[in-house]
Amino acid sequence: MELNLPSYDLRTDEQDGKAVVYDPIRQKYVRRTPEEWVRQHFVQYLIQELGVPSGLVAIEHGFHYEGHPQRADVLVHDRRGDPLVLVECKAPDATIRQSAFDQGARYNAVLGAPFLVVTNGQEHYACAIDFEAHAYAFLDELPGYEALLARRCDG
Repeated sequence: MELNLPSYDLRTDEQDGKAVVYDPIRQKYVRRTPEEWVRQHFVQYLIQELGVPSGLVAIEHGFHYEGHPQRADVLVHDRRGDPLVLVECKAPDATIRQSAFDQGARYNAVLGAPFLVVTNGQEHYACAIDFEAHAYAFLDELPGYEALLARRCDG
């Protein structure tokens, strides 16, 4: 399925009869599920189009929510190592529902990123989180990395 993202030349292969894609962040081949395909393309979009330094991107970042281990699909950090953008990825054929935002919000209650993105590779929703007001505002698009830093600092 075509994605609504720029085309990137991702390294793919087959291992043990399964399709795999190379993840340059984790520096290994991972199973090429539809969700992983979206994740790898969105990470490249963050790096190549929005100027996010690759060293500040974490994939499947582990944390605990209500005592249970969880993993954030993609977590972009600022230069101090603080969370900046949490990205929740879904498969291209998955309809983005309120439950995807709820999942991202639950994760973000622990992680505290001021920006949240939910994407299925076809549709991308980005919002700025106002933790003090317990509110969020949808963005027309996710700004570049430097603009994200500036917006976060501006409050």
